[in-house]
Amino acid sequence: MAKSVKTTTINGNFKGKDILSLDQFSPKDISILFKRTLKMRDIGANARPSEILKGNIVTLIFYEPSSRTFGSFGASVKQLGGATIDILDPKSFSSVSKGETLEDTIRVFEAYCDAIVIRHPNMGTAQKAAEAAQHVPVINAGDGIGEHPSQALLDLFTIYEHAEKLDGLTGVLAGDMLNGRTVHSLIRGLAKYKKNKLYLLSPKELKLSREDFRKFSESGISLIEISSTQDIPRDADFWYWTRVQKERFKSLRKYEKVKNKFILDNRLISERAGINTIFMHPLPRVGEILTEVDNDPRAAYLRTEVRNGMYVRMALIALVLGKIK
Repeated sequence: MAKSVKTTTINGNFKGKDILSLDQFSPKDISILFKRTLKMRDIGANARPSEILKGNIVTLIFYEPSSRTFGSFGASVKQLGGATIDILDPKSFSSVSKGETLEDTIRVFEAYCDAIVIRHPNMGTAQKAAEAAQHVPVINAGDGIGEHPSQALLDLFTIYEHAEKLDGLTGVLAGDMLNGRTVHSLIRGLAKYKKNKLYLLSPKELKLSREDFRKFSESGISLIEISSTQDIPRDADFWYWTRVQKERFKSLRKYEKVKNKFILDNRLISERAGINTIFMHPLPRVGEILTEVDNDPRAAYLRTEVRNGMYVRMALIALVLGKIK
């Protein structure tokens, strides 16, 4: 049966819907997802056998290099008893190398599966894939500098677990505000809740675009741009560090100029972090968080954030496929 309508909002019902942007979610939708995520954590953390997705196949089409997101989605499906078709870098070995269009690739693989997860280096490609797919839902696993909705959802879940709320928060986002799709999605998510304040720490070359800054600010969230670690507030609930994305630069010289300008180390933590501040990172890191920070009990990026990614994606896929309510 063909998709009946391209729905932009979740509105309490995930079944059959494309997951392309945080804009689709209301706080109620996020709450529904988080309640299911807690049940998925019980399955995943305790290795409980599950057949929730038994008989279901999910295609993972990643046009852009990935290990964590690719592995996380794959593990999520298999943890629930489903199977995956894994297509890494289709430009190199598939019919794409022969000139096949994105639309035709999507139409072919939707014939083999129940959902498609796609990552692509060009912003807007997930939307094009969703428009091409006539029978199965499409999940955006990152499209260029656009969005990465499942990463934002797992980040929101990690913050919620720690702070027990998603409103009235103070956070610091550091690194690449211009190209960071995880940053863009996280701001979208936190903008849905009241009285959140975010300090954006970045080199001037990597500040949010003026259009994004205006748009996000108009959504109700307070954004404060800073250029020095000395401007980090001491009462922040979380620090969200990101790498400067080398692949987004046309000039290696320009990349070298701004990479690792802000490094998270024990000295900075002792100077600016609060006793309850958690440290987050979407990974991979490339020098912007020193390994000396890893053993700090507030370091969530390897301890809880990664695991939460699998649990959130387990819940998201099961909801989209209508296997849980």
